[in-house]
Amino acid sequence: MTPRSTYRIQLTPDFGFDAAAEIVPYLARLAVSHLYCSPYLQARAGSRDGYDVVDHQSLNQDLGGEAAHARLCSALREHGLGQVLDHVPNHMAVNDRRNRWWWDVLENGRSSRYAAYFDLFWDAPERMLRGRILLPVLGDHYARALESGQLRLVRRGSRVNVAYFEQEFPLDPRTYALVLPEVLTGLGAELAALPDVRPGDQDGASCRHRLASALLGQLEQPDLALLVDQRLAQLNAEAEAVDALLGRQHYRLARWQVAAQELTYRRFFDVSELAAIRVEDPEVFEQTHRLVIDWVNAGVLDGLRIDHPDGLRDPKGYFQKLAAEAPSAWLVAEKILGRSEQLPEDWPVAGTTGYDFLNLALGLVIDPQGEPGLSEAFQQFTGLREPYAEVVYSRKRQVMEQLLGSDLNNLLLHFERVRETDRRYRDYTSRELRDCLTELIACLPVYRTYVRPQTEEPPSLADGAVIEAAVAAVRQRRPELAPELLGFLGRLILKEETLSEEAVELIARFQQTSSPVTAKGVEDTSFYVYNRLVALNEVGGDPGWFGVSPAAFHAACVHRAERWPAAMLSTSTHDTKRSEDVRARLALLSELPLIWSAATARWSELNERQLSPDGPDRSAEYLLYQTLVGAWPLGPDRAVEYMVKAAREAKTETSWIANNHGYEAALERFVRGVLADPEFLAELEDFVQPLIVPGRINSLAQKLLCLTAPGVPDCYQGCELWDLSLVDPDNRRPVDFAKRARLLDELDAMGDGAASVWHEREDSGLAKLLVVTRALRLRERQPDIFAAGYEPVAVEGPKADHAIAFKRGDGAVTVIPRLVWGLAGDWGTATAAALPKGCWRDLFSGAKHAGGLVALKELLGAFPVALLERIG
Repeated sequence: MTPRSTYRIQLTPDFGFDAAAEIVPYLARLAVSHLYCSPYLQARAGSRDGYDVVDHQSLNQDLGGEAAHARLCSALREHGLGQVLDHVPNHMAVNDRRNRWWWDVLENGRSSRYAAYFDLFWDAPERMLRGRILLPVLGDHYARALESGQLRLVRRGSRVNVAYFEQEFPLDPRTYALVLPEVLTGLGAELAALPDVRPGDQDGASCRHRLASALLGQLEQPDLALLVDQRLAQLNAEAEAVDALLGRQHYRLARWQVAAQELTYRRFFDVSELAAIRVEDPEVFEQTHRLVIDWVNAGVLDGLRIDHPDGLRDPKGYFQKLAAEAPSAWLVAEKILGRSEQLPEDWPVAGTTGYDFLNLALGLVIDPQGEPGLSEAFQQFTGLREPYAEVVYSRKRQVMEQLLGSDLNNLLLHFERVRETDRRYRDYTSRELRDCLTELIACLPVYRTYVRPQTEEPPSLADGAVIEAAVAAVRQRRPELAPELLGFLGRLILKEETLSEEAVELIARFQQTSSPVTAKGVEDTSFYVYNRLVALNEVGGDPGWFGVSPAAFHAACVHRAERWPAAMLSTSTHDTKRSEDVRARLALLSELPLIWSAATARWSELNERQLSPDGPDRSAEYLLYQTLVGAWPLGPDRAVEYMVKAAREAKTETSWIANNHGYEAALERFVRGVLADPEFLAELEDFVQPLIVPGRINSLAQKLLCLTAPGVPDCYQGCELWDLSLVDPDNRRPVDFAKRARLLDELDAMGDGAASVWHEREDSGLAKLLVVTRALRLRERQPDIFAAGYEPVAVEGPKADHAIAFKRGDGAVTVIPRLVWGLAGDWGTATAAALPKGCWRDLFSGAKHAGGLVALKELLGAFPVALLERIG
């Protein structure tokens, strides 16, 4: 079932299933058709987002468990709402004992029943890692942690674990002879004789597990348990003995920083606590999807949002399998598209989660004529003259070196094995192979390609063009770099060479590696370095893409109506760098570059007294001023939290893996200092005040576009009112739903007079709530209108470039302003929209209009945007 609209909520231990059930009546009154929930399968203890699943086969008990979930589902049914769930197929959290699959693998290694569930690299070239899982969990070097007594042996019932503070790790049953007292020598010998199990032998693994459990069960006898505890106390006093024991486990404990260069499993981005799973394996798919598929087929869920499909080995095959198992499901993919990239049309999904639309709508309120002035202001202030494309290239290389080196090392192993089987390339060194891989990924213009090396399916034309463009870019940047080898790599990826098993593996791994490199290098690094106009630094955005023309917007929407009519539309999400309202205000800077340049120069001079030799740098200062303008009023605590996170993401003066405490302290002092300076605050207020109203007009315009363009609009929690949130965790703060319900009561009581809230109660957010609820109720009353096509409506006159209008089906017309700073509220009398024939009523102002040319001064006089419904 395709939703009419969705409302995204973030479930947490503080806002669980019962709390969600309480807001269902409010959502029904908004006319939302579906509640869209963050992941709620069992996550690790204390999870704040649900993306760290430890058990795909049970509900999250921290959210209320089965009974509370049933109450939520009942409330939704009672009020006629459906449900969409965010599902995580790429990875699981592995730092929680409740992940029984991972625990079993640590305990039994390759003999585990679940060894094939995780994307593990058993054949590492390093002797100490061969056949072992590297666990980068220690806060210090292994030897120091061991010798200081931080690594201890503890008994838990019939099992002995290695404890490191609150974390624990199991022992291989075959090594218990080293920890059992002499009286249990026979038991130790029996455990040591447990058989190895061949990969894939589930019966053998299960038999081994039962035998080990039966033998170890003896340790629960009180007298034997006491002897074991005494033996463990002796061992814990002997670092050499504990070291010898750990040396025989299926894992190696290591300092957390080691993960950047040596890791024996694939993970989510650079998060070592989230290990990737092999969902391409039919058994793994079944075990990780059966519960949600059953919910879909039982009508509990109507749709699934699939998290991070770019991490999967075969996204197309995955979606085909999911669509076959849950044929009624509305499926959307959290796919980040490049500027000119299109979602593969042969994926059986409704579309993306809407970041492409978000940036399209934002582009409409960006003035391209402001680009030169803002570029000059940015360069003069920061000294950074590197084009954005160069920033991306260098930062992708940086994250491959500093964060994802282990991924490159594992990828290199496959390329080396391919090289050894082809005499043409056998003499190329590992350094040359690594350089080719690094450069090709750095020059890739998209997150990844979708070649399916395990099938006979040829690469798509789009993938061919991407790889060819990347190879050409590498040749231009590095003409000295082994041209024959680079060409060979490109041909391999495009299946233009004979593919061995290792070549198939290389192609799959290359595609799975390029995605996190791009995500970390672009979204989580470049976006915090290239701060020219940070409204553009949004997920799926391109800070070098300055503005979208009305013609381009119309063309994109026509395409969406034809090809992706049920894709999700978003303006704010749990992952956006800034809320829709912050971006809307910051977009105004594109219309006043000279004023902005003068203001930042003045503020820099004024705040020079707050600087110290330790920082902050000019780029951080420039980002701070934009952040304050966009999110004002912004308290010092939120500002400091954001700026420290931004500085770590930028990775120039400090980072997550190498905190520069001196710099961060200086940055905090600077932020708190400027926000305590009355002179600066007065100037900031004077600058921001004139931007508030036009910024809100931009926000209403973007929101109405989202609510009426082709697709399924999503409202992120709380964003039906003004919301000046920054990146997470700022945008995941609790929402006051009681306040929103009261305001909706007031709004409904106003009837046709509700448009007055724009002038009389502007700060309340009622104007935005009016747009949201009236548009959603129109979609509820007349769903066929929004299932129909999209047709531009002409705007004529001297200020035609300041508006855009379109028709949905034969029953609704949207009219919004754009570039409103330059418009200054003065439409004149000669600019008009050519309304289709008939009689139309504005759902916001209540005004009625006949078809034909209608002056925008009349259409948008009482309220900043218009949504017209045909009444005759």
